[in-house]
Amino acid sequence: MASWQIRSWLSNNLRRVASCSVSTQAALPKNTCAAFSLIRSQPSQYIVASLAGRKYLLTPRDLLTVPHLKDVRVGDVLVLQDIHEVGSRDYTLRGDPVISPSRVKVEATVVEHTKGKMEVVFKKKRRKGYQKTIKNKHPYTRLRIGSIEFPEP
Repeated sequence: MASWQIRSWLSNNLRRVASCSVSTQAALPKNTCAAFSLIRSQPSQYIVASLAGRKYLLTPRDLLTVPHLKDVRVGDVLVLQDIHEVGSRDYTLRGDPVISPSRVKVEATVVEHTKGKMEVVFKKKRRKGYQKTIKNKHPYTRLRIGSIEFPEP
């Protein structure tokens, strides 16, 4: 068989297998308290949180590098306020636009303040003898994400 015939046969059979797969849906919770208890019962959870103007997908024990946070020191504990989504492998709960901080508690510990790699910008104007080299290292803060807690209402 030619290679194009094998590819065609494979794609047709894969489509057939994909269309025949059985989809099993989990039972949907009745309210948000039930949803939080379902997510809490799962072995691993994640959150989507805003920090320093950007959204990050975070799990417990993650090491997160963000642009420099000025008013924090190494060892400080930050409580993440803007949590947009909480989920696990089977369930996801989204806020509108954020989930109340009384429902989900996530802490981040400042591990270190560091700088990124050296960035070199070379500027030159032809035939004028003008050459300029600009070197810069951007400052960053590294955070260790703590456990995701769901306080009982």
